[in-house]
Amino acid sequence: MYVSYIPQIFNNLQGDYGNPVQPLVAAINCSFWCIYAYFKVHRDWPVFWANFPGIIFGAVAFATALH
Repeated sequence: MYVSYIPQIFNNLQGDYGNPVQPLVAAINCSFWCIYAYFKVHRDWPVFWANFPGIIFGAVAFATALH
């Protein structure tokens, strides 16, 4: 799902800027899920690793959308 930010990142880098709010909120949401999964008594690695790319791609999409 978060791989869909790759075209937005490329567009942002080419000057066709997208809205930065949605990727920022997705990165924050994924951060909360990763924190939750990591600090459970029995770590929930599938939830952690499913959301970790969302932090990276969301943050990069947000950063490149700022102009």
